[in-house]
Amino acid sequence: MAADAGVNQALIRYYFGSKEALFQEVFRRRGGALSGRRHVLLDQLLEKDENPTVPEIVRAYLTPQWDMKYSDPNGAAFVRLQARLHAEPEEYALQLRREVYDASLKRYIQALEQALPAIPREVISIRMAFLVGTYLFMLNDLGRLGDMTDGQLYDMGKVPMLDHLVAFLSAGLEAPIP
Repeated sequence: MAADAGVNQALIRYYFGSKEALFQEVFRRRGGALSGRRHVLLDQLLEKDENPTVPEIVRAYLTPQWDMKYSDPNGAAFVRLQARLHAEPEEYALQLRREVYDASLKRYIQALEQALPAIPREVISIRMAFLVGTYLFMLNDLGRLGDMTDGQLYDMGKVPMLDHLVAFLSAGLEAPIP
């Protein structure tokens, strides 16, 4: 890892103490940028319209992640790293995700509560967990689109894929309670 970055391993130990501490710092920095961008987009959305639609809220939530994935190889690598961390059950991974993402996630849940007054907060929260899992899977480019379409479709492009994802996830959030 240090050699790939063109950095002496001793410098990593000097500045971060361990690989785990370096990992946490990278995650906090990149994840914090995502979370901060989510706050900004939600603020802009609420300034424009105090009653945004569910698709507008979902798009604002997904856009920072989507933009990072398509920004450069480092952004795409972070998205893959993030998806792996979300699959980790260890307490340190859970604590790191809470630290980095919970403030913005809770603001989006609150915005969705306003947009979906007939759906209780706990149901919206469960559906947001589904949303996070779904978009992380789609951002990982696991080749499943090609498998499911018998090779007809592997990549539909950044914007059309986001449009489909927003429509799908919004419908799930808006679905009647079973």
